[in-house]
This record gives sequence, C-alpha cells and structure tokens, in this order.
Amino acid sequence: MTTPATKPAHKDHGFHAAYLNLLESGELARRAGIARQHLQACDLCARYCRVDRLRTLQGAVCRIGEHAVVYSYGAHHGEEDVLRGRNGSGTIFFSGCNLRCEFCQNWQISQKRAGHQAITEELAAMMLDLQAQGCHNINFVSPSHVVAQILEATLIAARQGLRLPLVYNTGGYDSPEALALLDGVIDIYMPDMKYGDSVTAHRYSHVRDYWEVNRAAVREMHRQVGDLQLGENGLAYRGLLVRHLVLPNGLAGTEKVLAFIAREISTNTYLNLMAQYFPCYRAGEIPELSRPVSAAEYREALDIARRLGLARLSG
Repeated sequence: MTTPATKPAHKDHGFHAAYLNLLESGELARRAGIARQHLQACDLCARYCRVDRLRTLQGAVCRIGEHAVVYSYGAHHGEEDVLRGRNGSGTIFFSGCNLRCEFCQNWQISQKRAGHQAITEELAAMMLDLQAQGCHNINFVSPSHVVAQILEATLIAARQGLRLPLVYNTGGYDSPEALALLDGVIDIYMPDMKYGDSVTAHRYSHVRDYWEVNRAAVREMHRQVGDLQLGENGLAYRGLLVRHLVLPNGLAGTEKVLAFIAREISTNTYLNLMAQYFPCYRAGEIPELSRPVSAAEYREALDIARRLGLARLSG
C-alpha cells in the first residue's frame, strides 16, 4: 500500500524538482514508456547487451529482468554531508550491477543479487515512504541497469505527491541512451570516476571502454545539471557530485581523472576524494589490490586536486 506523501524535508524555498516539469507536460509518462521499450533490446547501460529483459535474463550482464531487485531502502546517514543533512539521504539500494569490480565492498548485493524483486508500484511506495520519513532526497544506488524501472516508479510517485530531489548514484558506466531519457528527471548526478584508463578498468572491473564511456557520461551529466548547487540549509538540490576512490599503487589513475575534471568539466566540481579503500571481495587475492591505501598515497591525491584548482573537496 502506498504511504501517504507528506511535506518534503527539503526546505529550499526556490526548489522545484526537475521531474515535476516533465510530469505536468506529459513528458515524464512518455519517457517511461520509451524506456520500457528499450528493455526489449536493452541499451540502457554501456554494456549494450541488447537482451529482451521483459522475457529473459540470459545474456544480460546485470541479471535483472523486468522488475528491479531491491536489497534495502531507508534513511542513510553515511553519504556526503550535502546529501544526508540531519534526516538522512533516502537511499534505495538496487541489487545487481553492470560492473564486475574485484574489490566491490557490496559484492553480496552487486554480484550475488541479494534482495527481493520490487514491482513498479512497490518501488514508488518506497520513494514516498522515504519522503514521509523526512529524508532530504531520493538516492538511487547502482541505478544504471534499472533506468526504465526508475522512470516508471518516478512517474507513479510524482503523481502521488513526491517532491524530493532525485540522486543518480552510479558507477559511471552509463549509456547516452539512458542519460537522454533521464535529462530533466534527475536533479543530482553522483557518478564514480573509477579509473583513468580502460585497460585497468577491464582488468579490475571487467568492462571495456570504461574511460571513454565514463568521460562522455560525466560530460553529459554536467551539461544537464551543471555544478552542484546548495541551498541555504547546506543541502544539495541540483548539480554534479563526482566520487573518486583512490586505489593503492596508483591503479585508479587519480591524476588523469582529476585533470579531466578540472580541465574539461569544471574546477567548481564538488569532488568526494575517497580514502576508504580496503581489499574486499576478491581483492585480497590480487597482490596490487591486497592492501589499504596509505596515508601518503591519499595525501598525494589531495595535493593533485589542489594543484589542479579543485577546491570543493570532501572525503
């Protein structure tokens, strides 16, 4: 049963969620319908499996079919300060993933697909429940393979009173086809930039052309929403927030990634430069990934960011 919507916790007086404009014009319903058609020969992530996910999982890297699989949802207080605020970010953790990272900290969710299948109406009810709990936003975690399901649920939830900003919290391997459907729907894009070259990405995340795809995706995300904007309450309501996890032994290509952000996106980019790498999943079996990041390695990453003029740093 759908939870009644309450007044959103987002108190930015000038804020108006982007998707509400598309709801009023009928464009949101059109996008949801088009996205469902894409599932019949899926190109909604950069894997381009072309599988009819309405009929089969065979050949789909994500192993997720017509309905999203949700591991959990709730108010999350571990996200960036600009998202969690006092009441938490309203996270929905989707099971499955279009990446195969050897060091994934959530491998039970991403690789083993722990969770339960959630039909569209249930997903919409989760969004409304998070709003009723007072969360500051709806945070879709690992959404790249469930873009169609998200659009359908957003349509239902918006019709029933959803007003919060939508956060697209992605591994960064997103197709232009998906991003075109999300244009004007997503308020805050939060992509990872995991690697500075595709050879390393293929070795540790088993995906081709990551660097090329990731740069194109981040460019498009920034074109859509611009630099991250904060309200008087210090909470983000629109824009781009980039995450980069520093890996041991320079494997993330940090200098190349940060140079791209500074020179081709914006020196005003809000960047979470993360130091919390710890060998998880299969990383302990890979010598170069089998230790945490050292303090010296992280300091070097911070120095690079500052030298490039990236001043909006969190970590």
